[in-house]
Amino acid sequence: MAASRPAAISSADASGVARFIASEACKKVALLTGAGVSVAAGIPDFRSPGGMYAPLPADKITCSEEERAMFKREPMYVVDKGIFTHNAFPYLEVRRPFILGSIQKKWKPTVAHWFARLLFEHNLLQSVYTQNIDGLDYHVGLPDDRIVPVHGSIGRVECEACGARHDAAEFAQRVEERIKDLYDMDPNAPTESSEILCNKCRKPQVKPSTVLFGSQLPSLFFERTERELPDLDLRIIAG
Repeated sequence: MAASRPAAISSADASGVARFIASEACKKVALLTGAGVSVAAGIPDFRSPGGMYAPLPADKITCSEEERAMFKREPMYVVDKGIFTHNAFPYLEVRRPFILGSIQKKWKPTVAHWFARLLFEHNLLQSVYTQNIDGLDYHVGLPDDRIVPVHGSIGRVECEACGARHDAAEFAQRVEERIKDLYDMDPNAPTESSEILCNKCRKPQVKPSTVLFGSQLPSLFFERTERELPDLDLRIIAG
């Protein structure tokens, strides 16, 4: 964990930061969190052993041979906007366990997530800027407007084509019923994937509202950082 260090902080270790947070000098705190705060919940980061892309079962993915070669060369192509636009299956198949686990609340918030709630209860928290897409920040009772999902969230579902919002639980059920299991974890999964169509535009572009590679970060991120960061007393970077 690292923290910005205004002159009022006696030391940048945990004790010094805690004393500053408890002091009258600290009124506004923001958190920037990454994968490390969720690993303790049992969610592996992308490239660690057991992570989503280590190893990537590219030979099982529903895709063209050209796409398969790209995935073998660089697994992150499964979340590429250009590929998702014409073939949603790689994204949905690779992320099937993560989508179902997140929406069905398989993983629980860690002490780092509850720390944000503690700051909020003491009227100190301005925002949690999270790079994580697991949605755990929404499970500790923080108001939605205090959470800035920099890379989007698995727990919110929308159509990439038209932007229509979809019910997350209903989407999880459709994923369970229509998207095959690459990892041999679900004996009831279908053997072949079938399209999940948008209820509004009828295109197969429904997905969690995570930011695909090649897409812009949410405008909310830029708006909030410009407004909040200059006035903070403390910025904590964790994970």
